[in-house]
Amino acid sequence: MSTPGADDLAVGTVVDVEAQKVAHGGHVVGRHEGRVIFIRHALPGELVRVRITDGGPGDSFLRGDAVEVLRASEHRVTPPCRFAHPGGCGGCDFQHVTPAHQRALKAAVVTEQFARLARLEVTPVVEELPVGPGGPGWRTRVEFAVDDAGRPGLRAHRSHDVVPVDRCLIAVDAVNDSGVLERAWPAERAVDVIAPSGGAGAGEAVLVPVPTGEKGAPPVRERVVVGDWEETFEVAARGFWQVHPAAAATFVGHVLAELDPQPGERAVDLYSGVGLFAAALADRVGADGAVLAIEGDRSATEAARRNLAGRPQVEVRRGRVDAALRPLVRQGVTADVVVLDPPRSGAGKAVVDAVVALTPRAVVYVACDPAALARDTARFLHHGWTLRTLRVLDAFPMTHHMECLATFDPPVA
Repeated sequence: MSTPGADDLAVGTVVDVEAQKVAHGGHVVGRHEGRVIFIRHALPGELVRVRITDGGPGDSFLRGDAVEVLRASEHRVTPPCRFAHPGGCGGCDFQHVTPAHQRALKAAVVTEQFARLARLEVTPVVEELPVGPGGPGWRTRVEFAVDDAGRPGLRAHRSHDVVPVDRCLIAVDAVNDSGVLERAWPAERAVDVIAPSGGAGAGEAVLVPVPTGEKGAPPVRERVVVGDWEETFEVAARGFWQVHPAAAATFVGHVLAELDPQPGERAVDLYSGVGLFAAALADRVGADGAVLAIEGDRSATEAARRNLAGRPQVEVRRGRVDAALRPLVRQGVTADVVVLDPPRSGAGKAVVDAVVALTPRAVVYVACDPAALARDTARFLHHGWTLRTLRVLDAFPMTHHMECLATFDPPVA
């Protein structure tokens, strides 16, 4: 085949590329005559034939799909899902990679992000989370898109196109067996399927058509057990909850172990959602302690107030976290421990600065994006704080996503 030059790499062009290091986002970096290409369905060290899918001559980088493998990595496997291929479902990034090497790639991404954004050397080991009975899948919440013909499916990568599927390999059996994929949904743009862990229908899927069933959907209940501590939380059917069945309990156990809240202490739970961490913290600090939970989402705040109603030591405030912290800092309010679980964009400078101003003895940061965590880590380091521990969990197998749990300590007085 003829080899296009660097300026000829338009969408649809096919070139042979040596895949290099893994990049944040589920891609592998390659170069063709100096042009950077972010490649899906490749592995570091492979020689792949790449079709350009995004970008053009004036762009700083291009995107592409490995449509043929000319020299395979030892870590490559046949994707177990028949919809995971170039042009297919975009939900999974690493179906073509052995599970152990998926975790190695994620560890490499964390190491690179911390080195580049926090100027800090970390060498994490990405941990598996137990899935338990109920099939090979782990995802308890899936939004199935609906195409113009009413067929449900999953979206292609970086596209509004819907790929019809008859099963999602990474979903729990209750989601796949719900019947959502066996019928047409002509009046909907999507159907959410939730397999909650608590309540009378634990393990049974709840279907929420969007938009027709969106407003009337009843809340679901999620049960969390950590040692001898147990609680059930009300969550809006389409509200935020961790999709891996072991994630919530693992996170709570980690937060309690790292912060070791004591009776009578004051705790702050930022981006508190429906009250998962606030409930556990409240039970540790007891009636003589206090927990302030701050959350911006109205539905989550309302659910948190119901979930935490039996714990008078908890105050739930709704508002932007940075804005809610500002008056506390001005008033000289302090806290003993802080936990924060921000969205993918991270906490940001204003929130980190305010957390530092609260002078806690320890902070646990739960992060779904390693780049955002690395940026916020740099801000903690700027204040003289140290990163005590960094734990990385494979809470999203077959995808590039992960969860990081970071513990920060203030400077020694």
